[in-house]
Amino acid sequence: MAVTATRPAPRPSAVTTRSGTAAVTAGLVLLVAVLAVVDITQGTAAVGPAEVWKALTGQADPADSSVVIASRLPRMTAGILVGVVLGAAGAVLQAVSRNVLASPDTLAVNAGSYLALGIVAATGVSLPVLASSGVAFAGGAAAAAVVLGLSGLGTGTVRLVLAGTALMLGLNSVTEGLLLLFPEETQGLYQWHQGSIGQNGFEGVLWMLPLALTGLTGLLLTGRRVDALALGDDAARGLGVPVRTTRVTVVLLAALLSAAAVTLAGPIGFVGLCAPALVRPLARRFRGFARSRVVLPAAGLTGAALVLGSDVLLRALVPSDTAVAVPTGVVTSLVGAAFLVVMAVRLRDTAGVPAPDRLRIPGRAAFVATVAVLVAALVGIVIAAVLVGDTKLLLGDVVNWARGQAGQTVSFVLDTRVPRVLAALCAGAALALAGTLVQAVTRNPLAEPSVLGVSGGAALGAVILVTTVPVAATWSVAGAAFGGAGVAAVLVFGLAARGGFRQNRLVLVGIGVAAASTALISLLIVLTDPFNATKALTWLSGSTYGRRTPDVLPVALVLAVGVAVAVARRTELDLVSLDEDTPRLLGLRLGAGRLGFLVLSVLLSATAVACAGTIGFVGLVAPHAARALVGRRHVRVVPVALLLGATLVCTADLLGRTVIAPAQLGAGLMTAVIGTPYFLYLLVRTRR
Repeated sequence: MAVTATRPAPRPSAVTTRSGTAAVTAGLVLLVAVLAVVDITQGTAAVGPAEVWKALTGQADPADSSVVIASRLPRMTAGILVGVVLGAAGAVLQAVSRNVLASPDTLAVNAGSYLALGIVAATGVSLPVLASSGVAFAGGAAAAAVVLGLSGLGTGTVRLVLAGTALMLGLNSVTEGLLLLFPEETQGLYQWHQGSIGQNGFEGVLWMLPLALTGLTGLLLTGRRVDALALGDDAARGLGVPVRTTRVTVVLLAALLSAAAVTLAGPIGFVGLCAPALVRPLARRFRGFARSRVVLPAAGLTGAALVLGSDVLLRALVPSDTAVAVPTGVVTSLVGAAFLVVMAVRLRDTAGVPAPDRLRIPGRAAFVATVAVLVAALVGIVIAAVLVGDTKLLLGDVVNWARGQAGQTVSFVLDTRVPRVLAALCAGAALALAGTLVQAVTRNPLAEPSVLGVSGGAALGAVILVTTVPVAATWSVAGAAFGGAGVAAVLVFGLAARGGFRQNRLVLVGIGVAAASTALISLLIVLTDPFNATKALTWLSGSTYGRRTPDVLPVALVLAVGVAVAVARRTELDLVSLDEDTPRLLGLRLGAGRLGFLVLSVLLSATAVACAGTIGFVGLVAPHAARALVGRRHVRVVPVALLLGATLVCTADLLGRTVIAPAQLGAGLMTAVIGTPYFLYLLVRTRR
């Protein structure tokens, strides 16, 4: 009896995988299509679904057709294009770096593009759309190269996010300085920076479409090499894949896509982070989503759904006349910030923070000499800050003013200048002390109020009051700042307490809360009247402009209490900063002590923000420099950190109001420019 050979039937799992991948992709296409249809029916004009259908079929009134063809269809098309390119860029950046938090936002690509376009705008040069895209691409690619070089590919989630966030803060500070110095040339650039898919015709979409197609095609062609990189560098080299060339090519293509999106709609935040994260779990059920050539289209469609969904949700919840002024990027940033916090809480990152360096322990003579030098430097800076400005004075003028014998002109100058100097001194010292306390309690050398979102929360609370009650009193602003800082601190420290403050979760949650605060502040500034918007922008740059003596009182009082507590409990600070077990063995109530120090740091940060606006990196730089100079004992660290913080902010304020006088730059912008390189240096120094 002959045996007939038959071809084995395909495995059900393989068929299911292919059909499931196709079904999910088709579902994403359908979702984008539904959102697109809903999006073109929304707007300020009374043009509903029926009028839209007539316009598309050529049966509508010319006015309705103009609204649909010139505004709504370009807006919808731009949303799809921007979402697709950002989703694909984020997916490939995460794949090539093997880092789930890599994206155009965390690699500072958007910040680099923003600065490049800001420089061009400040010079008064008007570029066509394609040339603007080239400028944005150059800036974004340069920023991404710096971040990837400093963090190291695949060396840790937190390091990459920290490097990108620090560089983003520094670049954005420079750009904000340009906005304040060249308000006419950069008019509209701040609102553009929030990201809006609104368009006036199809010109921008048509210019960007070839760039987007070029970048997407290039990524699809490199898909197999990217998949090989996921196996590890050695395995990829064994398969004949040029690892370095592939990484550089992919990063450049991702930067090209991000630049196209930035040029078309401004920076749309966190789409490149959220879209790949939403697609990634599908790989566990459908093997097709483990390949880049499948993941990239899926992530692109998810990105388009996020952008269009944010636009639809905004216009559905907010009145149309108000929604038109709210940038889409603000909504995506809020969603992305919440997403980042959730990912940080769930992230299993056991590497911990970089271990602190072993520092020498200087003798008492060295400590006294250090304090003497810092006191002399601070006194010199204070004298220079009082004497130098738009009007130069002599020491005799100051003496006469102190005695009440100065002339009207000198009295007016010093009545306005001395409170500014006092505000800078107190704010700098308060932020330095807050950073010292936070780093000791959390045992995290990268923790500080601005990175952890506490300063951002304080800024949000104060801006809410400043924009809604322009004549708010000093103590009211301080109270609002403390309320915002308190809410932010509860969120950050509460979520990060799970598993211990030493975990990288603390920094990631703080960055997410800071991003949400920034998005909400941007929303308030965009919606408020021009006078309050300028006032809020100036205040957010860390300016001491217009400060009076009563404005300094809250931070001075809290600073005095903080110094007294830190000095009285210096031994407890030393023990808490060691480990979890030693304080308990000595009978200390670790939980209560830690909570008390954190509450004090929140009070210091809030009153400093209320007094001098948002000033970043002081709480990071001052404690680090103090420990490097005098060792780790807080009886020495606290006074040195206070002197360093006061000197740094006072110097930044002096330079900001004298270097380009009569124009002025806020102290916060100057400290960010100084602090960013130092922060990046710390990351390089502690890299394993």
